[in-house]
Amino acid sequence: MPDLSFEESVVERGDAEDFSCVVGIDEAGRGPLAGPVSAAAVILPRGYEHELLDDSKKISEKKREKIYEDLVGDERILWAHSFAEADEVDRLNVLGATHAAMGRVAEELSVRVGSIYCLIDGLAVKNFPFASEGIVKGDGKSLSIAAASIIAKVTRDRKMLEYAEEFPEYGFERHKGYGTKFHLEALYAYGPTKIHRKSFAPVAQLTLPFD
Repeated sequence: MPDLSFEESVVERGDAEDFSCVVGIDEAGRGPLAGPVSAAAVILPRGYEHELLDDSKKISEKKREKIYEDLVGDERILWAHSFAEADEVDRLNVLGATHAAMGRVAEELSVRVGSIYCLIDGLAVKNFPFASEGIVKGDGKSLSIAAASIIAKVTRDRKMLEYAEEFPEYGFERHKGYGTKFHLEALYAYGPTKIHRKSFAPVAQLTLPFD
């Protein structure tokens, strides 16, 4: 289970002024063919505990929703969220759009608390606008990254449910935009929507002109 060891070590090294400046950052939705990439940043209070909080991928949807409500309803917790929509993904590529969204959520928290140090899930992000380090599989190691993973995942899933109502034939409520058999069949039958990533191969193939 993740804990606050990484956050504590940042303060002990002197990389952050105090615990309230250590930010966990994670994303959800880099792989789907449709919908946004979702990024979240979280600052947890020192000594925070939650018996269910873990990497969002290891937790059922019902538990994720419960943890999400606990996190966003706790006045001690600071958090921020940003979407990189499909057009931004197409313009910047998915990694660039992910990093841009991560930068936005870090910026929002920096405005609120001042100098920050970011713990980012995965590899270190080159030229990130704030002092930071990458932690591979950080959502299973750092509690603040795990919290960010929950907020990013739940917020994105809720957005995809909204799109499911707008585009009922695609079944976004079932696969959240990932390239399942059902999604691909719908894509071939109806063509891409405004939320499909036109730079992703299965979508791009449907938008190429006939020679």
